[in-house]
Amino acid sequence: MVNANGKVGVIGYCSGGRQTYLSACRLAFDAAVDCYGAFVVGSSPEGFPVKMEAVVGLTGDLSGPLLGLFGAKDKAPSPEHIAEIEAALKEHGKTYEFHRYGGAGHGFFATDRTMYRPEAATDVWQRIWTWFDRYLAS
Repeated sequence: MVNANGKVGVIGYCSGGRQTYLSACRLAFDAAVDCYGAFVVGSSPEGFPVKMEAVVGLTGDLSGPLLGLFGAKDKAPSPEHIAEIEAALKEHGKTYEFHRYGGAGHGFFATDRTMYRPEAATDVWQRIWTWFDRYLAS
């Protein structure tokens, strides 16, 4: 038996977090989760394998509520980048919730990385399920 209510959410990590932000500004989603998405603001540095431009300018078109989960020690996105994203969300009156994890850097949710932080990852899972339950449940 398949059960669906027609609501759609999107989630992404690292560059997938950026793609989540971008797609939620271009497509209709009922909820989005950005886990440490780099280059939502700013551009990829010279010599980076892929050229990426900022997508924060699309924030006015964000289709649904956004949950952002970030490491306080991350450099991409840095705390300054996160503040810039938050300012854009506020400016456009968007529904969002951000959480920053002290002692966590980029990739803190990936079990195969040295930056993996189990306590933060456990909290992140709870926040993701709560977020999707709030906005995607029938």
